[in-house]
Amino acid sequence: QVQLVESGGGSVQAGGSLRLSCAGSGYTYINYCMAWFRQAPGKEREGVAAIDADGNTSYGDSVKGRFTISKDEAKNTVYLQMDNLKPEDTAMYYCAAKTASTLENPWENYVYWGQGTQVTVSS
Repeated sequence: QVQLVESGGGSVQAGGSLRLSCAGSGYTYINYCMAWFRQAPGKEREGVAAIDADGNTSYGDSVKGRFTISKDEAKNTVYLQMDNLKPEDTAMYYCAAKTASTLENPWENYVYWGQGTQVTVSS
């Protein structure tokens, strides 16, 4: 059974940085795409960053140049480095996984989800 557990959220001032972690179990990265999504109160869920088995990445327009997704396959962990944070980045951040070999549809068809970690950015 695939399980995803996020950590690393917290409160930070605008311009600061945070690194989120997603520890996975029950699968191997060789067949999976991993992604980070976020959802703020009253807003739709938004794709933030995704990475495929080969390490190819995709980013949402609002975070390009500020966020970086990476993975450590030995630790079965995916990271989201978030720099130059803005108040509009405030949201619950979720890790997700799906069985896919490419990022052809980076924000669609995710099956497995973590419980989320809260990120709050103050101005």
